[in-house]
Amino acid sequence: MLYKVTLFFLIFGSIASEAEDNQDLKNDILFLKIQELEAEIAELRNKVESQNFLIEKLISESLGNSESDSDDNIENLALNADIRFKGIEDPKSKDQVYNVAIEALEIQDFEKAFNLFSYFVDSFDDNEKTPLAYFWLGEISLIKNNLEESENYFMELIITYPDHYRIPLAHKKIGDLYLKNNDTNAAKDKYNFVVREYPNNTASSLALQLLKNME
Repeated sequence: MLYKVTLFFLIFGSIASEAEDNQDLKNDILFLKIQELEAEIAELRNKVESQNFLIEKLISESLGNSESDSDDNIENLALNADIRFKGIEDPKSKDQVYNVAIEALEIQDFEKAFNLFSYFVDSFDDNEKTPLAYFWLGEISLIKNNLEESENYFMELIITYPDHYRIPLAHKKIGDLYLKNNDTNAAKDKYNFVVREYPNNTASSLALQLLKNME
C-alpha cells in the first residue's frame, strides 16, 4: 500500500512538474513573440518617420520652398548677415566656414554656429562635414527647444547619409525629442531600435540607460 501511495505521488509530481515546464515554455514563447512584435513596431515606426519626412520634403520642393541660392546670393548672405563671419577670408571656403562654426559651437555661441552650419549645408557638399553640420543643426535646435526643426535636421542626416557614423546618435536624439514631447511610447520604441540595431555603439549605451530610467 505504501509503495502504491509513493508511486502515485511520484507520478503526480512528475505530471505536475511537466505541466509546469510546459507552462514555462509557453510563457517563454509568448515573451519572445511579444519582443519580436515590439521590434517590428519600432522598425515600422522608423520607416514611417523616414517616408513622412521624404514626402514632406518633396512637397516642399515642389512648391518651390527649397530653391537653391546662386553663388552670388550665397556670398552676399555670408557678408551681410547679422552675424559676422570673423576668421573667414573667403565665404566660399568650406573649411573656413566649417571651422569657424565649430569654434562658435565650442564657446556656446549657438546663434552664430547655427547660421554658419546652415550656410555650410546650403553652400557646400562634403561627405564628412555636411552630415556633421546637419547633426549640429539638430543638436542646437534641440538645445533651443525647437523640436520640430531639430527632428527635421536629424532626419535629413539619417535619410541622406545612412552610413555615417553619427546615424546611431541621431536616432537616439530623435528618441530624446519624443521624450521631450512626453511621447513615452515613441521614445521607448526609438531607444529600443537604437539598442537593437547598434548594440556596439555608444548611442546604444545611452539609450539603454534611458530605458532603465523609464522603468
